[in-house]
Amino acid sequence: MSEYESLKEKLFNQKKCGWESASEEEKNKINTFGDEFIYFLNKCKTEREVVDFTKEVLQKNGFVDLREKLVLEPGDRIYYINRGKSVYIAVIGTDMLETGLNIVGAHIDSPRLDLKPNPLYEDLGFAYLKTHYYGGIKKYQWTTIPLSIHGVIVKTTGEKIKINIGEDDSDPIFTITDLLPHLAQDQMEKKLKEGISGEDLNLLIGSIPYGDEKTTEKVKLNILKILNEKYGITEKDLLSSELELVPAFKAKSLGFDKSMVAGYGQDDRVCAYAEIRAMLNITNPKKTAVCILSDKEEIGSMGNTGMESHVFDTFIAELLNKRSENRPNLLDKVFCNSRMLSADVDAGLDPIYASVSEKNNASFLGYGIGFNKYTGARGKSGASDANAEYVAEIRKLLEENGILYQIGELGKVDVGGGGTIAYILANKGVDVIDCGVPVLSMHSPYEVTSKYDIYSAYKTYEAFMK
Repeated sequence: MSEYESLKEKLFNQKKCGWESASEEEKNKINTFGDEFIYFLNKCKTEREVVDFTKEVLQKNGFVDLREKLVLEPGDRIYYINRGKSVYIAVIGTDMLETGLNIVGAHIDSPRLDLKPNPLYEDLGFAYLKTHYYGGIKKYQWTTIPLSIHGVIVKTTGEKIKINIGEDDSDPIFTITDLLPHLAQDQMEKKLKEGISGEDLNLLIGSIPYGDEKTTEKVKLNILKILNEKYGITEKDLLSSELELVPAFKAKSLGFDKSMVAGYGQDDRVCAYAEIRAMLNITNPKKTAVCILSDKEEIGSMGNTGMESHVFDTFIAELLNKRSENRPNLLDKVFCNSRMLSADVDAGLDPIYASVSEKNNASFLGYGIGFNKYTGARGKSGASDANAEYVAEIRKLLEENGILYQIGELGKVDVGGGGTIAYILANKGVDVIDCGVPVLSMHSPYEVTSKYDIYSAYKTYEAFMK
């Protein structure tokens, strides 16, 4: 190597593809972890399913419900489930909580279609379910694909009926129809975002009538008859339901080399899975390690299962109570002494759409975990902007652990923008930086990630919490 090349190697920040330097042993670990993640994606297509999966895994690994513990000691492994849709997990450290927590936080909700409160109707011999889209979607992507129905129906008796139709090979699937090109001249003249109306995202669910010539809405009646026989419900029970439409596609390895994962809901379940797996490895930390799996991020983190609620504060206050450490205003001090990785995905640079990214400040698939010092839009509006001192601290941690990373932005200035739960914790005084897996086709029914980056996220979250 020449003097100039040596100097360049020393001074330049050169991005490197992680696969090139990975050993065969490491590649095997990466691929195994990727396959396990695919299993998780196929099992967990809604926030409730993630919570159920997580609870089972935690209990198998010695975690107990916080409400079962009167006193907490160093090494205790506990969790708290908030209304079946978010989870807070902790491993108690040897240091007092007052010295701060190491927090990793992801969200487990994803863009989708929800059913309206009164969804079922019939029109010209077809039965449909009316929907209301959730989060930022491209509406046209949700037509003419197989969809499944997941969620719960709660009867006035308190009985809760879990619904999962369309995932098993023996199940029917559902779809939203679209116009044939021969008759779509007017539709195709519209702007892309206006080609499909939100009110036209109606799920086709049946066409066989039931009744005699005097019966009206025969197809709707037949659907309700089927649902009543199978689940014991009436149309009124749909008023107290949470039913979500998600793609029925199976997540799978992508590419001849199987280097990537294609699947629905990777924003942000890819980071959620990585932090769950990392948390299982934490045994006797110095600082208490905390893992957040939150709901409602895709619609602003509002509601009592979103990060804007005070339920997480209550969880930390309970840790203080059960460690016999609490005193007035201590919770604020705990947060001010804490550090966090906001585990949310990053926009990976897609060569087909490279014009929306600034290459020097974009994340590449296969180049390691992606950091965003700030998000927001235009002039950093709504951003949580990590302090330089904290960024240096995180850089040191990753470099000491041999973890490949990249730091960029979510698109060009004045082109893109976005947000995570980072600002919510930053507002409490926590040092926070966004840190997640780069994704292609984000918010689509079939997102793409690199197995290398998924494994890098897992190693990053583990190193941070330890």
